[in-house]
Amino acid sequence: MEPPLWMQCATISVCYNFILMSPSPRLLLTIDYESWFAVSRRYDKLSPDTRRALDAEFARNAIDPILDKLKDAKASFYLVGELIDWYPELPEKMIEAGHEIGYHCQVHRPLTTVEDIRHDLEKSYHWREKYNVRGYRAPMIRTVEDVYPILQDNNFVYSSSLYAPTGTAINKSNMWEFPVSTYPFIKKSRELSAPRHMNLSLLLSGEFPYASGMMSGLFPKTVYRIIEAELKKRLSPIIFLHPYEIVNPDHWPNILTVDLLYHPLLYPFTLSKSFFMDELVKSFPVSTMIDFANEYIHEHQNG
Repeated sequence: MEPPLWMQCATISVCYNFILMSPSPRLLLTIDYESWFAVSRRYDKLSPDTRRALDAEFARNAIDPILDKLKDAKASFYLVGELIDWYPELPEKMIEAGHEIGYHCQVHRPLTTVEDIRHDLEKSYHWREKYNVRGYRAPMIRTVEDVYPILQDNNFVYSSSLYAPTGTAINKSNMWEFPVSTYPFIKKSRELSAPRHMNLSLLLSGEFPYASGMMSGLFPKTVYRIIEAELKKRLSPIIFLHPYEIVNPDHWPNILTVDLLYHPLLYPFTLSKSFFMDELVKSFPVSTMIDFANEYIHEHQNG
């Protein structure tokens, strides 16, 4: 029987204005751990008590089924800090199961100004230090170039807050950016500074952001095949899911009726990726981002 594609050796000769990752290829499965209402911006400015009531224990109840699905595979969980205030057992369960705790934000909303980023990091300082958080994922994968010196000042090792072709690693003044993966249909030199998020411009430039929850909702088989092909090239795809895509909340997606009417592009995020994640974990070698980042940085500092 022919071995799976990720185990077959292959070489690549593609030139971009970035560094190709060189540690052993693996799927970098990340979960932006947030409440169900974080999918819509309509809830961003509600009071903490209102947000907790809306969550209705979803974030607490979703973690055990997700950990069961991961089995022995190790993933990176980028946590929203206020969930720890509500459910302190969340990070404990993730760490006990051997997963990485990363930082998504303290309160889920766009963080695209220096003032907001600094304020959010101040609010999260104690739990980040307690759980040795060294990885950052900007909300909505949308950030600014000014974030990198701030992250360095706060003892982060890496960020994963841009979209870029699989295999991209960018050294930004000793802060490393490992972007969420895209598949470039057009091979060309690319501007890789923030912001670089999923929008029409990205698509028109010839990149397919296959690692997003939107694309795995609409085209799961295509995404699976791309991951398989990228691993064959000895690249390490970085993809992300959300807890509400793996464990659907009660009355899902009816509770988002108004949001879906105004923003129908949210619909793919309401589609279940439970089986999709099962297939990923079963088919591919999976690693945390921090393990990969440490290998990569060590190799390039000593290379």
